[in-house]
Amino acid sequence: MAFGLLGCVVLCLLGAGPLEAGVTQTPRYLITRTGRQLTLHCSQDLNHDAMYWYRQDPGLGPKLISLSRNVDFTEDGDVPEGYTVSRKEKKKFPLTVKSAGTNQTSLYLCASSVSTARLSQLLSAQKGHHKSEESPSWGAPPQAGGKLPPPSVPLEALS
Repeated sequence: MAFGLLGCVVLCLLGAGPLEAGVTQTPRYLITRTGRQLTLHCSQDLNHDAMYWYRQDPGLGPKLISLSRNVDFTEDGDVPEGYTVSRKEKKKFPLTVKSAGTNQTSLYLCASSVSTARLSQLLSAQKGHHKSEESPSWGAPPQAGGKLPPPSVPLEALS
């Protein structure tokens, strides 16, 4: 397939492997043509009320796309344009990219927690060396000390 004039978008997701249940994102990596609608799936088996979708652009910190405090309750975050979410089941929080564009080439992160907190609060809760019940569970196995895993996938947009 020649990419020539066709635009492509690369979306990278961190996902928990089969050894570490908790929060799982699928697909793990995604490359698509510009203009296409696509859905990223997030599920959790922790019985958490709150779920979150973030995007992290290269060289920047994560930005909240949307959060859900519980079933049928969602709120827009800092970058809601171009995305829709729904929460029909407590375990699932899909994110739909309405029309993929090169400006959406990013690392997408899903998280869940017992109660609702913004990322700055979540990161503060993780600075200690123990994981409390209120610490978030991320869509990737955490490193020692409960810290966020670093992005390990190079991101790029193809056009």
